[in-house]
Amino acid sequence: MPEHCVILDTLLTGKAVPFSRPGTFSAIAKTPSRESQRVTELGLVDDEQGDLRIHGGVEKAIHHYPREHYAAWVAELGENPMLEAPGAFGENFSTLGWTEETVCLGDRVQVGSVLLEISQGRMPCWKLNDRFAVKDMSLRVQQTGRTGWYYRVIQAGRLAAGDRLELIERPCPQWSIARVSSVLFSSVIDADLIRECLTLPLAASWRRTLGRRLEKAQVEDWSPRLEGTPRKPD
Repeated sequence: MPEHCVILDTLLTGKAVPFSRPGTFSAIAKTPSRESQRVTELGLVDDEQGDLRIHGGVEKAIHHYPREHYAAWVAELGENPMLEAPGAFGENFSTLGWTEETVCLGDRVQVGSVLLEISQGRMPCWKLNDRFAVKDMSLRVQQTGRTGWYYRVIQAGRLAAGDRLELIERPCPQWSIARVSSVLFSSVIDADLIRECLTLPLAASWRRTLGRRLEKAQVEDWSPRLEGTPRKPD
């Protein structure tokens, strides 16, 4: 049985600044906040996103990344100063105790006076490649399933580092974030599994992706997201 409570060990925010490629911005470099933070439907008031077309918004208001993954990344990549403390992956929440295998799509979580709902796993993008100076870092994150997940905000309020995250409702116990993400990231089209997935409370972008995949009977080109290459016309 997964733990129903974990402690918000580190709360992180960041400001959007020019990033690695011309004309790009990112707030992936987040730092710990020791102050109580106000949360609205768009997330932490003191937090920003560099490209609102693909980051942030109500379906990706807060990003949670398991601290236990850091040891696996050190083992895989070697020592890296960014992996010495939370924030390497642009996360807002860092905890020990919950992973993609133990949380589920639609889980409702109380933290401080804020009510959150797990909306989707992360779809890693090329900015991780540039941040880590590892050309296939985004692909590694996708293939390992060490993506973290996003919350939508059901009830605004305040929260702070040290607060408890308490699981209060689990409507989809058979659909861990790891399982849902494995469907999205599969290069094999299992029509029945996709149809089952489409009955879940998916974020609109995931629903469009899987619906299009089912309709066209082909997996979309991931290279624009993973590598930052221009998207090919349909």
